[in-house]
Amino acid sequence: MSDQDRSPNPEQDAAQKQAEEVAREAVEQARADEVEAAPEEASGRDPEAELAALRDELAQARKALGEADLRAQAEIQNMRRRVERDVEAAHKYALEKFAAEVITVADSLERALTSLDADNEALAPAREGTELTLKVLLDVFGRFNIAQIDPKGETFNPEQHEAMAMVPQPEAAPNSVIDVLEKGYTLNGRLLRPARVVVARAE
Repeated sequence: MSDQDRSPNPEQDAAQKQAEEVAREAVEQARADEVEAAPEEASGRDPEAELAALRDELAQARKALGEADLRAQAEIQNMRRRVERDVEAAHKYALEKFAAEVITVADSLERALTSLDADNEALAPAREGTELTLKVLLDVFGRFNIAQIDPKGETFNPEQHEAMAMVPQPEAAPNSVIDVLEKGYTLNGRLLRPARVVVARAE
């Protein structure tokens, strides 16, 4: 073969290159079309439907989150109220055990007054001293919201009174308190000790 037969033909080479370029562009375009069509074919829905579904899910998630936040806030508020009530009760009734012991001192002073003969002049100073001591003690009780229950003449109340006996008493109304053996006490309205009483009953 001569050198002339082996020499390239410029026109033939250009045509071949142009054909290869057109083929390459066609392949790339086909691949691009496949990529664009793949999501739609895979999902089976158009992009608008997908976007609407995502927006709906987002709205539901926000709603659920808002409800959970409201529930959490309500629970925190309830817990705060419970703690405040517990603290208030602790302050109000911190002296409950101490008060239950101290009221026995008032009982002793009242029994002492009962035993001192009011007609005996020799016992007058002792009686006056005991009365003054009892008055000072009851004033202290008042400052700490400790109140006496002295229900003589009142209707028997099982929530505040303890019946020690029931006796017939024609002059008194049935179920009324005719005698108080031991006065009761409350602390801030809470019963410390019921009044121990004698109750009238019908004949």
